[in-house]
Amino acid sequence: MRKSVLVLLLLQVVVITTKGQDRATAVGDSLSFIRSKRMSAADLAKKREGSFVTGIPDLSSDPVTGFGFGVRTNIIWNGKRDNPLFAYTPYLMKLKANAAWYSSNARELVLSLDAPYYKGTRWRFKIDLKAQQNPANLYFGLTEASLSALRLPSDPATSFATYRDFDRARKFLRPGQPGEAAQVTDALSNRFRETEFMLNLKADYALGNGRWRVMAGYEIQHLAYKTFEGTETDAIVPQTGQETKAPNGFSLLQRDYNQGNINGVNGGWVSIVQTALLYDTRDFEPDPTKGVYLELANEYAGKAIGSQFDFDKLLVQGRFYQQMPFGARTVLAGRAAIGNVFGKSAPFFEFQDQWSPDGSINALGGKLSLRGFRANRFLARSVAMANLEFRFRFAEISWGKHRFGFNAVPFIDAGTVRDRWQEMNFSKWRIASGGGLRIAWNQSTIISLDYGVSTEDRLLFFGIGQAF
Repeated sequence: MRKSVLVLLLLQVVVITTKGQDRATAVGDSLSFIRSKRMSAADLAKKREGSFVTGIPDLSSDPVTGFGFGVRTNIIWNGKRDNPLFAYTPYLMKLKANAAWYSSNARELVLSLDAPYYKGTRWRFKIDLKAQQNPANLYFGLTEASLSALRLPSDPATSFATYRDFDRARKFLRPGQPGEAAQVTDALSNRFRETEFMLNLKADYALGNGRWRVMAGYEIQHLAYKTFEGTETDAIVPQTGQETKAPNGFSLLQRDYNQGNINGVNGGWVSIVQTALLYDTRDFEPDPTKGVYLELANEYAGKAIGSQFDFDKLLVQGRFYQQMPFGARTVLAGRAAIGNVFGKSAPFFEFQDQWSPDGSINALGGKLSLRGFRANRFLARSVAMANLEFRFRFAEISWGKHRFGFNAVPFIDAGTVRDRWQEMNFSKWRIASGGGLRIAWNQSTIISLDYGVSTEDRLLFFGIGQAF
């Protein structure tokens, strides 16, 4: 009931605000600060007027999460073509709404409201709400030792070249160690459940000609974690290969916490102040054809602002987009980033992503950073990454009032982690490559399908939005 009321209130704010934006009529000097953000003539001619809904279903099945069904949607307000902002913004307002339910009682609700150049001003406002319980998180360690080959917590002397071999080996029954059952499996030894409630408020202000922006935000979270010691799960009898059930042994996350190597496993309240300096000349944020995006982003949490944890996170990131002189819409896109978590007692969960005003980046592994490796495969205090994509538009179709553009996207990703940023260099980098398909639905909703390959794994990612 509370979630329904919250959704209705957000929609009411969106409708009232969008009506106000549609009444904007003056072009003049008051909008000179966004002249550099004008869309290309080709993209502008195809931009749809008014409001519309885009989205995809979300189906999944997992031994822990169970069978799940959900939807990922965008509600977009573009306004009319005669609106002065029409040629300069990806939308007047966007409401992202994701909801999912799983048979294991895992569930997710995400609402995100974005209003760039609010009512023709220099201000941009964002509101994010999240309530989720996810039992499928992965943990492989919290130091640069995670760059090593995959190993079982119960048998660190044995390594595995591929995730497939590792995944099968951890299901094998083994004699229990002190504190475990007589016969256990490590099938869930690298997994943990996270329950999160989060509210994030952000605002940025365009300076001068609009290329530079300053941003400030505040986020409050409550986090809770659970590992799966003793949970009955899938197992394999080593001698016969027969499938069976057995209790899970100790998890790697719990072992690291018990040994004093990490903090934060008990969860708690996190209060964060966010600041950023941005330089942005992209012509169309969801799918640029030209421009650069540079940022210096920082998150600070401390007891003085009500947080149970003390840390500071810094990310420096640069992206570039260059339209090539061939094809209808061929774009070379690249990104380079380096981030660090400061604070001796920083909680383990803050190592799992690098915060960016343009969307947090999982670090390191997964669909937003190092495709071809599992999410959070490599974690340490410092992270560096680089990505290169070649986005080739090979077809466009119209269906009713909707327009779809299809892009083939070969890519290559690279990244590494270190325990100290001073030790960052070009050794021990991990490489992944692959190909993807992008479907630009009414331009501002990008549906992505990526297949990443590495020496360790082969992974398929599907969702809304691009890696960068």
